[in-house]
Amino acid sequence: MGMSTTTDSLLPRLQSCYTGILHDVMRAAGLRDFTLPPTLRPLIAGRKLCGPAFTVNGRVDPGADPHETLMAWTGFLSRAEPGHIAVIQPNDSVVAHMGELSAETLGGKGVLGVIADGGLRDAEFIIAQGFQVWHRYFTPRDVVGYWLPDALQVPVRIGAVTVNPGDLLLADTDGVICIPLAQAEAVISQAETMMARENLVRSAILTGTDPQQAYLKYRKF
Repeated sequence: MGMSTTTDSLLPRLQSCYTGILHDVMRAAGLRDFTLPPTLRPLIAGRKLCGPAFTVNGRVDPGADPHETLMAWTGFLSRAEPGHIAVIQPNDSVVAHMGELSAETLGGKGVLGVIADGGLRDAEFIIAQGFQVWHRYFTPRDVVGYWLPDALQVPVRIGAVTVNPGDLLLADTDGVICIPLAQAEAVISQAETMMARENLVRSAILTGTDPQQAYLKYRKF
């Protein structure tokens, strides 16, 4: 399932936005539960991540055969879509759900990055690759004989947010926002409008306008 032309045209515009403005637009529109938990952190500081979601749901199975876990994991690596962000809900807080070889594989096939509500290992190697991974914790423990992905391209829940396959994600230093694909065009257009108005407020403040007067004039601060 490749990217739609609609998604393709939205991504450069989304890349020019930032999560704060997306949050403000979506809050004002009455949308709810679109900010991923602040427990998620980027491996590479200052590296923005922007793209549609390729989703992975996982499960713990302490009785799993090592071969079975590695077949399931490499199956995910094979099927992950280029031009997408792999979004992983491992339902686990013990092992690493991304490591060096996996990051090499995904990056090599054009996957943009990973957002995993779980763990990461081989961090220094992945930083050297320049492959962005959002995660909750570090650990040297691997998945073998313990954890496996059990469903791809299904809705996954991270914190209060349900991420559907193809939803658009923007991650920057402030955090991660998930935009349902059906709302993406409207949200991005409104964000562009608000950023333009914000620039007017910034110019007014820099030229000495009283902040309250600037707010009253532009209704933005």
